[in-house]
Amino acid sequence: MAQVQEFLQRPLYIFNLPEGILATLQRKDNESISSADQTYDAEARSSDEAVVPSTSCALCGVLFGTVQEQRSHVKSDFHRYNLKQKMKGRQPVSEVEFEKLLEDLDESISGSDSDEYSEDDASQSKASEKEDMLAALLKKQANISTTSYQEGAQSRIKEQGAGKLPLIWFSSPLLPPNSSLGIYRAIFTNVEQEEGNDITSTIRNKQYAPIPISKAPLKDSRTGNLPTEKSPHYFLCMIGGGHFAAMAVSLSPNSSGKNAMGVEKRQASVLAHKTFHRYTTRRKQGGAQSASDAAKGAAHSAGSTLRRYNEVALTNEIRALLAEWRPLIDSAELLFVRAAGNANRRTLYGPYDGQILRHNDPRIRGFPFNTRRATQGELMRAFVELTRVKVSHIDETALAAAATKTDQAASSKPEKPPSSSTGMNKTSKEEEAAISHTTQLQSLIRRSKAPAVLSYLSSNSLTPEFVFQPSSTQHNHHAPTPLHFAASTNSPAVVLALLTKMSADPTILNGEGKTSFELAGDRATRDAFRVARAELGEKLWDWDKARILTPLTKREADKREERDRKDAEKKEADRRKAEMARLREEQAAAAKQKEQQGSSGRKGGRPLGLGAEGSGAEKREEEARGMTPEVRMRLERERRARAAEERIRRMRGVGEAS
Repeated sequence: MAQVQEFLQRPLYIFNLPEGILATLQRKDNESISSADQTYDAEARSSDEAVVPSTSCALCGVLFGTVQEQRSHVKSDFHRYNLKQKMKGRQPVSEVEFEKLLEDLDESISGSDSDEYSEDDASQSKASEKEDMLAALLKKQANISTTSYQEGAQSRIKEQGAGKLPLIWFSSPLLPPNSSLGIYRAIFTNVEQEEGNDITSTIRNKQYAPIPISKAPLKDSRTGNLPTEKSPHYFLCMIGGGHFAAMAVSLSPNSSGKNAMGVEKRQASVLAHKTFHRYTTRRKQGGAQSASDAAKGAAHSAGSTLRRYNEVALTNEIRALLAEWRPLIDSAELLFVRAAGNANRRTLYGPYDGQILRHNDPRIRGFPFNTRRATQGELMRAFVELTRVKVSHIDETALAAAATKTDQAASSKPEKPPSSSTGMNKTSKEEEAAISHTTQLQSLIRRSKAPAVLSYLSSNSLTPEFVFQPSSTQHNHHAPTPLHFAASTNSPAVVLALLTKMSADPTILNGEGKTSFELAGDRATRDAFRVARAELGEKLWDWDKARILTPLTKREADKREERDRKDAEKKEADRRKAEMARLREEQAAAAKQKEQQGSSGRKGGRPLGLGAEGSGAEKREEEARGMTPEVRMRLERERRARAAEERIRRMRGVGEAS
C-alpha cells in the first residue's frame, strides 16, 4: 500500500503503469459519476507534479483541466448550440458532430475558432452578428430532413462513441477505497471500445518500456530526414487563425536516468514536429479572408490581397508537410486533429491530389478538452493530457447519503402559501413622507442653504433630530440626522445654524458610534461647533460627551480665519514674486546669450552685402524660435509661396517690358 501511495504522488503514464496496479486494474461498472462532485488529484500538465481541480460540462460531455477552460467553453458556440438544442427538447450533439455542422458554413459563428487559442486574433465579432449566425445555423438545420439527420447522427455516434463521458473509470484493490483511475476514451480505437472487449487487457498489452535517450529516434533538423525506426506513436495537429502545428510523438517515453529520490526521469519522445504561421485573419473583425469574400464579396485592398496570398501559401505548406510525413501518418495508431471551420477542414481533408488525411479514417479523433492556439507547446500539453491517468478521490457513500438527504428535503418541502396583496410589504404614507423630507433636507444641506434648512424644518414641524429615511442605507447609517450630514459635508454655516437656532443635540451618535463633531472634515466646520459651545454655554449640553473641543468665540474664530487668509495671501505673493524673479533671470540670460552670439558673429565677419542685423536665415531662425514644428512648417510654406509669387510677378514685368 505504501508503494501505491508513492506512485499516486506523481503523474501516471497510461502506457507505463506500475505492475501492481496494472495486474489488479478493473473497469468500474458505474461510469455516471457526477461531474460537479469530481476532484482529480493528477491533471495533465506540462509540469511533472501538478495537482489541480478539474470540472466538466455535463451537457456537452467535455472535460476541462481548469476553471478558466470551463468558463471559455460556456462562452463557446458549441455550448450555446447545445443549450439551444436542449431548449427545443432535442438531444445535444458532440463536438465532432458540431464541427460537421459547421462544414457548410462560411466561418465560425462567433469567432471562437480564433478566440479560444489565438492571442493575435483576439478581436471578436459583435454580439448581434453572433446571434444572427447562430440563428442561421439553427435555421439551416431545421431545413434538413429530421429522419436523415437522425440516421446520420446515430451513425456518427456509433463511430466516434459520442454521448458518453470522455473518461473511462477503473478501480484497483491496491488503491484507497475512494480512489479511482480515469483514462480518456479517445485513446482507444473503435474496436477496442466495443462492448464485449476487455479494455483492461488492451491497456496491459500497450505497456512500453522507456527508451534511453542515446537510443531514441530523432529527426535530423538540418536534412529533414524522418526517423527510420518504427515505434507506436500518435500524430497530432491543430490549425486555426493562420496558425498550424503538427507533431508525431512516440508512445515509448525517453529515459534520462534517475533523480535524487531514485525515481526514473521520463520525457516524451518527439519523432517530428513543425509549425507554420501566416497572416490570414482580419484584424479587429475576425474570420478568415476567404470567409469574408464568400459572404460580402472580394475586397480590393492591400491587406485583403496579402491575406488571400497567405491562405494559399499556408495551404500549400501544410499539404507539402503532410506529404513529407506520410510514412509517419500512415503508421500512427491514432490521429488527433483540431480543425474548426470549413476553410481549415478543406486544407487538411481536401479533396485534392495526393490527399493524406481523410474524413472517414477511423483513427481520427478530436481533442476531448479545450485547446488554445496551435503551437508546439500546446501539442505537447495535449499529448500529456491524453496519456496521463486521472486520479479521483470520491467518497461514494457520502455522495449517496447527500443525494438521499437532498431527495428527502425536496419531498418534505412545505408548499408555499398563495401570495396575496395584503401580505406584501408596502411603504406607508408616513415612510414616504419621511423619505421625501430626507431628500429635500440633504439637497439643501449640500448647497449650504442654512436659512432654507431652518425654514423647511419649521414649516414641516420637524425637529432638528429628525432621522433620515430609509435608515438601512449606508449613507443614512453614517449620517442619520441633519447635524451629522452637515458636519460630514463640511457645511459650517448649517452646523452653526442648527446648533444655535434650532438647538440640535450634538451628543447623538450615528450607527458607527460617532458624534457629529467627529464627522467634520475641515477646521472651519470644527470651529463652528466650538463657536456654538461658546455661545450656548456649558450647561445646555454635555459638550464633553459630544467630544467637542474647548469653546471658541466668534471673534476669535474670525481672527483666526483672517490670519489664515492673510497667511495664504502672503504665501501666494511670495510665490508670484519668486516666479517673476525667475522669469527676469531667464530673460536676462537669454539677452546675454543673444548678445554674445551677435558679438561672435561680428568678430568672424559677415559676407559682403549682409547688414549688421544678420542674414535672412538668421532672421528666420530668430523669428521661429519658440514655435512648434507645425507652425514653423506653415510659415516656411507661406514664405516660399510669397517668393514664388514675387518671381512670377517679375517675370511678367520683364515680358511686358520686352
